Parts: sequence; structure tokens; C-alpha cells
Amino acid sequence: MDSTRVDRWLWAVRLTKTRPDAAAACRGGHVRVNDRMAKPSTLVSPGDVVRARVGETMRIVEVLRAIPKRVGAVDAATCYLDRTPPPPSVPAPPVAARDRGAGRPTKRERRALEKWRAGLR
Repeated sequence: MDSTRVDRWLWAVRLTKTRPDAAAACRGGHVRVNDRMAKPSTLVSPGDVVRARVGETMRIVEVLRAIPKRVGAVDAATCYLDRTPPPPSVPAPPVAARDRGAGRPTKRERRALEKWRAGLR
């Protein structure tokens, strides 16, 4: 088989948990095949680039094999080449940051905070 439906392929290679989730992502405009909006019935073949928003991340994969049925995770990983860029690094919070809802600082925490603020001057 040299082509298959994009919703079936997304489910078969385990990018989505269920096929209805893949179809809903296509209908919602979260899937693009070769930079074109994709319907669930859009055909994908080897060499196509699929961009799919899965949860909060945008996955960019190149189709290596078009498979119509779900296979094991190890076999599914050989059907695409992941071109998703790594997530940006999150900067470390400042030293004086407190968790929201932690309440008032204790006497010890307040003294440490005052000492830290004095060192910045």
C-alpha cells in the first residue's frame, strides 16, 4: 500500500490515542499535510510532511511508510521520521520566588529575603 488516510495513519503510528481523536484534530484544523489543511480523508504517502498539534505540542513528522492498521510501538516508530524541534528551555525562577498560595513567609524566610535584597543594592 503506497497511501492511506491521514486520520488512520496518525492513529496507526500512535501520534493520537484513538482514530476519532485524529479525525477530530483534522476537522478542527490541527493537522496539515505538506503545508495544506487536511481533512480526515486526505491521503498521505511516503515523503509527505505531516504537522499535527497533539495536546499542547506541535509534532512535525515525515512519512516513511503509509500503514493502514495499528502496529506495535516499535514498528510504528519506523514509519515516520520525527522532525519536531526541541522545546525551548525554561529559565530558572529568581531566588526570591515563592509558590502561589504558600501564605506569608516565616520569620526565617523573611530574614533570608531581606539579606538577599540587601546584597542586590
